[in-house]
Amino acid sequence: MNLDELKYCPGTLAEGFSTYSQSCLRNLFSGKKVNHVLLYEEPQQSEEVAEQFMENRRRISISGVQEKLSFLLEKNVLRLTKEGEQGTYILKPIPRDLKKVDQVPANEHLTMQIAKQVYGLNTAENAVIFFKNGSAAYITKRFDVKENGSKWGKEDFATLAGKTKDNAGANFKYEYSYEEAGQLIKKFVPAWRVEIEKYFSLVVFNYLFSNGDAHLKNFSLLESSSGDYLLSPAYDLVNTKMHVDDTDFALNKGLFADDYKSQQCKKSGHPSKGDFAEFALRIGVAESRVEKLLNPFLEKQLLVETLISRSFLAEANKRGYLFMYYTKRNHLIAQRD
Repeated sequence: MNLDELKYCPGTLAEGFSTYSQSCLRNLFSGKKVNHVLLYEEPQQSEEVAEQFMENRRRISISGVQEKLSFLLEKNVLRLTKEGEQGTYILKPIPRDLKKVDQVPANEHLTMQIAKQVYGLNTAENAVIFFKNGSAAYITKRFDVKENGSKWGKEDFATLAGKTKDNAGANFKYEYSYEEAGQLIKKFVPAWRVEIEKYFSLVVFNYLFSNGDAHLKNFSLLESSSGDYLLSPAYDLVNTKMHVDDTDFALNKGLFADDYKSQQCKKSGHPSKGDFAEFALRIGVAESRVEKLLNPFLEKQLLVETLISRSFLAEANKRGYLFMYYTKRNHLIAQRD
């Protein structure tokens, strides 16, 4: 894109900024004045850079299909990590082998911002950042690295469930239900009553915004400063429907450990308010809290439309994203005749 035409903060999407806003710099870069343009050419543009990026990719220990690069902030400049260095940022360039690949960074950024700004979910800090040629990438701050470079304890739900490629096959991270995943929180988190509500809201959000890749490795528990474990900030939130023809849920059993479906779901083929209310009760959300937690997702949120309009998606994809949100919200609020 033309970087001289920025009108919104590439972090918060606040209006009237041609670079990162103060609140974005404070939250994402510890207040340092970081440029929204990297010092690097896009990997495809330069063989030398591509080689550097290839070496960096080999070292970063994060699974997943999308390319992830390890960066750190030196003074106020972001650079690739070298061997032996602990990165504090993850950068995702435009991936390959998907429909509308050039839209993936903007899609993930928008989805993460909606989660945080509209629904108050705890998310990893993030922004869009640009290579020299104007190509967008998604950048996020690692929440498992302490100020001194050591790591907080972090366990993803596949590990907590005891699932590996060896014992559960290549699709091990999909072989589960969200109900069973909720039981893991009850098992491993002392303050589970608070964390289970956050988990419930995240599952509803993923449904509403067509994140069909919310598998077991995309939920984690994170060590807190007092030594216990809590639900980690949300990460890898993206509207996958824009890029692949996937189902409502990543986990192959869906919401429930059994084959429960509300009458509305049986009729439409998609879960609605009744399914999520039942799901909430099954994972231990207090009955008196279910309605309150569901309401923000059932109500029309004008800020969703505003953030979509300010996002870095192409105009046609903004319309598609909004249409998918309305479609899912209609399923969610549907009542049986």
